[in-house]
Amino acid sequence: MFARWGRFVYRFRWAVLVISALLLGVSIVGTLAGGTLTESGSFGADLPAGQAQKLITAEIHPQKKVTGSQLTLIFGSPTLTVTDPAYKAALEGAVAPLANDTRVTSVSTPFTVPAEAQASYISRDQHEALVIVALKDSSSVSRGYVPAILAEIHPGNLTMLATGGVLISQAFNKTLEGDLQRAEYLALPITLLMLVLIFASIIAASLPLGVGVLAIVGGIGGTLFLARFTDVSQYAINIITLIGLAVAIDYSLFVVNRFRDELASGATREDAIAKSMSTAGRAITFSGVTVAIGLSAMLFFQGTFLASMGAAGTIVVSIAVLYGLTFLPAVLSVLGPWVDRLRLPFLGQSKPAGTGAWHSMALWVMRRPVVVLIPALALLLLAGAPFLQLRLANGDVDQLPPGNQARQGYDTLVRDFPGQDQTNITVVVYYPSGSPLTEDHVGAIYDLSRSFAAMPNVLRVSSIVDIDPSLSRADYQRLYSGSTSQLPDPMLQALASGTGPHLTLLNVVTNKQYTSDDARTIVSTVRAQQIPDGQVLATGGTAYDLDIVNFILERTPIAVASVIVITYAVLFLLTGSVVLPLKAVITNLFSISASFGAMVWIFQEGHLSDLLGFTPQSIDPSIPVILFSIVFGMSMDYEVLLISRIQEEYQRTGDNQAGVALGLEKSGRLITGAAAIMCAVFLAFGMANIVIIKAIGIGLAVAIAIDATIVRILIVPSVMRLLGRANWWAPRPLAWFHRRVGAGDSQPPAPPQAVYTGK
Repeated sequence: MFARWGRFVYRFRWAVLVISALLLGVSIVGTLAGGTLTESGSFGADLPAGQAQKLITAEIHPQKKVTGSQLTLIFGSPTLTVTDPAYKAALEGAVAPLANDTRVTSVSTPFTVPAEAQASYISRDQHEALVIVALKDSSSVSRGYVPAILAEIHPGNLTMLATGGVLISQAFNKTLEGDLQRAEYLALPITLLMLVLIFASIIAASLPLGVGVLAIVGGIGGTLFLARFTDVSQYAINIITLIGLAVAIDYSLFVVNRFRDELASGATREDAIAKSMSTAGRAITFSGVTVAIGLSAMLFFQGTFLASMGAAGTIVVSIAVLYGLTFLPAVLSVLGPWVDRLRLPFLGQSKPAGTGAWHSMALWVMRRPVVVLIPALALLLLAGAPFLQLRLANGDVDQLPPGNQARQGYDTLVRDFPGQDQTNITVVVYYPSGSPLTEDHVGAIYDLSRSFAAMPNVLRVSSIVDIDPSLSRADYQRLYSGSTSQLPDPMLQALASGTGPHLTLLNVVTNKQYTSDDARTIVSTVRAQQIPDGQVLATGGTAYDLDIVNFILERTPIAVASVIVITYAVLFLLTGSVVLPLKAVITNLFSISASFGAMVWIFQEGHLSDLLGFTPQSIDPSIPVILFSIVFGMSMDYEVLLISRIQEEYQRTGDNQAGVALGLEKSGRLITGAAAIMCAVFLAFGMANIVIIKAIGIGLAVAIAIDATIVRILIVPSVMRLLGRANWWAPRPLAWFHRRVGAGDSQPPAPPQAVYTGK
């Protein structure tokens, strides 16, 4: 089938090139007419914390359609304190222009807030003052004019740091954009240089890079078009560049190399294209399927930005395979022997079959398979050991580099101002069929408040039953169950701000960081409370953090199992063996465990943090999912390309060891070269300033380096030597099934030949 396709492309090569140009135009149109990417990396509203927030919005803020945003400004002086008249004059002068700005709804300073709130606006050392600038528009609107508002402020002899949700969001956007541009600027020239070293020809080297660019443009166009119909995260563009360039170059390497080999053996252009498609073309098709299967693991996390990243990755991989089967063979059909023009004579000298470093390495490993296999597996297990200490937590402002001003402002706020290091947990006491203000319900709310206040690590609880400490449980029941119009003002204010027709709110305050185990324990304990006729829910940062981690953990087993089962089935269709797919899955899991161990060792435990410029922190729950999806797919990519060549040689020689040695000889250099290019691309992303992108880039580079060296060079040959002809075994019914519907070469192996056995 693939050979016939190759001949078709050769005969209609100019038409295929025209269609490829039209596809490029469609991709550009899709980019220009595409939808808008979403900024949020948060999870959907169906989480328990999101459901609680929906109730609050519906019952307490039903008319509030747009929430305004705010800027947090921190003014400071090394010599003056906030109580000095000169400090007050400088601060008031700095923010005075904002009074006439219609985009600003209020400006709160230590000198304008009520006396009881003043302490929270002054730092502990009295040298810093907090100013809250409330904006009339939401973050998505106000970010457009925030720079102009900041330009109106002239701090004079005071220092100023600006932070807040608007600026932090803006910092993420700008940093992501800069990271992406930097990665592209670094990756493209390095990739071209490495391709020249691999092919020893500038013309041949330029083809994979050209296919990579086409795949990225197509992937961006397809993804932005998808964004017209569903939410697509801004992180999707990073995954397109990351994966698109890597797989497109990977696939093109094998097609171009096989075409050159066939021409060198005396084949005509048409026969060379046909043979290239029947071997390398078939391999990259199955490789693309396995990579897409790996990326599809992210589709199990619907309602999150992971799903859109999985969709974007699948789109760009599909386009890379499409161009690898159409545009690339069409260009090769036109070029013919010219593909080797501008050749560098001092590179890429071919060697006779059965010789070379890769052949010798395979034979060396297969002479001592146990001696090689056991230490290699032990090394991977040791590398994966830190993963046992994994701690997941939702990423926050710490994802930004320490030098970012928005983060510096946030860190200063939390460090220097009283109460800013505390965590608020919002408890929703909900009565679906009644009012929270009946006598029994008020009593239950009172009991909940007192039980929450008695919990370890809880500083205080505020609610409608915590207004006056002199009031008893019975007092609150009597006051609220009667007419509320005669209640004191503090009670009326508490009812207005925290009580709806069917619910009331309690605010539980702890001094523990919001992603800490202690804070999570409080949320879990709160949610475990049972009350007659009602429900106890929790929302806020800690609740969302806990729900997100649980969401990931609950869906990971089915995602991993599904990917493994489908990949196993695809590899069976390729090889006709039930043993090789199992070996592939197990060895790939070793590669993944090693990369996960490196991720924890570097980013959670903090090794290399000074060198790489980040703050050690818990691992964002999305990172292991992304790493697994990409690494599993890319590892299977190498597995397919290597096993396809080994199977081809095995069927030609009938000798398992010869097949392994020749297969590694023919593909080892390309796999290593492709891996080196991928590592360069991934490390370019590893230089990002956003920690999640940095972790993914470095984690992928480590995984690919391990897979292309320890796994493909040491583990695969040793395991295949130990298994012998059992590598290719399948039960008779499955063997019959594969001959009927499989996509592999169904011819039986040739009688063993006395070549390349290593004896």
